[in-house]
Amino acid sequence: MTSQINNQLTYEEMAALMKSCAGLKVDPAMLADRPDALLADFGLDSLGLLAIVSELEQRYGTPITADADTCKTPQDLIAITNSAVTSGA
Repeated sequence: MTSQINNQLTYEEMAALMKSCAGLKVDPAMLADRPDALLADFGLDSLGLLAIVSELEQRYGTPITADADTCKTPQDLIAITNSAVTSGA
């Protein structure tokens, strides 16, 4: 679907997930330029975030952690996801 480098979530993949799971069109460069912006600023609500977390868990075959659904920024979601993937959660 999108490129994954070393099985790490990227801003490009995150933007694709926001589109497929929540119907939001977000430029990956905007996510990368504003990693501390609130996900809500990009239009992502809690249900959209849950859908993304569920997709990531299926894609990587590992739980992402219970607090992933409380991520507030793109940077938070990427950090929690990549930590879970590298540690095998």
